[in-house]
Amino acid sequence: MEVHNVSAPFNFSLPPGFGKRPTDLALSVILVFMLLLVMLTLGCTMEFSRIKAHLWKPKGLAIAMVAQYGIMPLTAFVLGKVFRLNNIEALAILICGCSPGGNLSNIFSLAMKGDMNLSIVMTTCSTFCALGMMPLLLFIYSRGIYDGDLKDKVPYGGIMISLVMVLIPCTIGIFLKSKRPQYVPYIKKGGTIIIVLISVAVTVLSFFNVGKSIMFVMTPHLLATSSLMPFIGFVLGYILSALFCLNAQCRRTVSMETGFQNVQLCSTILNVTFRPEVIGPLFFFPLLYLIFQLGEGFLIIIIFRCYEKIRPSKDKTKMIYTVAPTEEAIPKALENGIQKEEYSQA
Repeated sequence: MEVHNVSAPFNFSLPPGFGKRPTDLALSVILVFMLLLVMLTLGCTMEFSRIKAHLWKPKGLAIAMVAQYGIMPLTAFVLGKVFRLNNIEALAILICGCSPGGNLSNIFSLAMKGDMNLSIVMTTCSTFCALGMMPLLLFIYSRGIYDGDLKDKVPYGGIMISLVMVLIPCTIGIFLKSKRPQYVPYIKKGGTIIIVLISVAVTVLSFFNVGKSIMFVMTPHLLATSSLMPFIGFVLGYILSALFCLNAQCRRTVSMETGFQNVQLCSTILNVTFRPEVIGPLFFFPLLYLIFQLGEGFLIIIIFRCYEKIRPSKDKTKMIYTVAPTEEAIPKALENGIQKEEYSQA
């Protein structure tokens, strides 16, 4: 386990008892509950027939997979070269770029009025493919940076658990929508309110858990990298789907799925691979990336919603043309009407 071209070890240590404190346990439990509730709520917006359509005609799914596993790892690698990051910084960013999917993309796809069926199918497929694609991509892009075998650091068990936690609540939501549709509005409304409240609790607990430690990672080049990565993902994901003529709803979905990365998976790999004194404050880089992808995601939603309000409705722009009756047409119409009347009387 050796990283080339690294200076002396960081004079850095994690907060005392980090990961084992009561607040850490509470945060983990809340996040699991939140994930299950989010997936159940999103499942209530899906239809089995449309999921089947995406699987039988996987054009959108194929484009999304190319965007996720092609654009983001390459973007992370190129940004590392452009900003001349040292090898351990480049490796941390590369691991983040090779961790596709995540459930935030589903939530933001819903907020962007995307195709939720495509979004969930993408998350499921990308999570499953991560079992093979993550080791392959890390092997290709980390050559010359890392001497160890990163494929042994990929948390295969965690990926499978994530897959199960997506599929089971989504399946329950789809079942409720098809068999018990009367309950769906209550689940959506109640789920949304609870998710908002839980999000506040997660934010507060995260602040107490991390504290000022994240300030160590806020260097200019890491700030630039973590802000550009999600932005490039959002833009290139949309452009790629537009080039292949996907509809606007699917374009927004692919854009969200490409820009959002699974930061929890990235943190796990960094924690398993490196000791704190080796990686230093870069342990918190996934959290920095999370802050920027959330901020940029919210900004895109605001712009999209404002555009929808400003843009004139299609119904208002439609002009209905009717043919004015001519002098020749009126007698013929009257004659036809009289004939029909006589026929009905007979």
